[in-house]
Amino acid sequence: MADAARARKVADRIHETVARMLQGRIKDARLGFVTVTDVRVTGDLQQATVFYTVYGSERERRDTAAALRSATGLIRSEVGKALGIRLTPSITFQLDALPTQARTFEDALAQARAKDEEIARTYAGASYAGEADPYRHDDEDDEAADEAEDETVTAAAGDSSAPGDEE
Repeated sequence: MADAARARKVADRIHETVARMLQGRIKDARLGFVTVTDVRVTGDLQQATVFYTVYGSERERRDTAAALRSATGLIRSEVGKALGIRLTPSITFQLDALPTQARTFEDALAQARAKDEEIARTYAGASYAGEADPYRHDDEDDEAADEAEDETVTAAAGDSSAPGDEE
């Protein structure tokens, strides 16, 4: 079992080799605009999964998958030369679902933005049904009560003499 750092290095080397081969060495008309997005290698370095995306229609994706399946042997032999390890990992190609998921998230965000704009437009034309601030604030009532209490205390103090005043 190889350590994670070595598996990552092997995956990076496979990624570079496969991308280079798809750019120039493999001349298959079925290959569309293909991009290698990721490579994952098992811990024992025996199997590698190459994730790819294809820009185009569903038919172009199927054709590219068929072209990659037919070129797997050539790609594996080239990867074996580039890696220089005792056992070359078996390679499988997997269409990456990332663009589809990203499109789904973008659609959901666009719907949320549209609803936010609709709510903002509705809110802009709205007016209060009652007072502008319908909530009762305790501090205003307390101030009025305090003022009334102060007036009562002052009036009572005016009627009696202050302590310490002796006539």
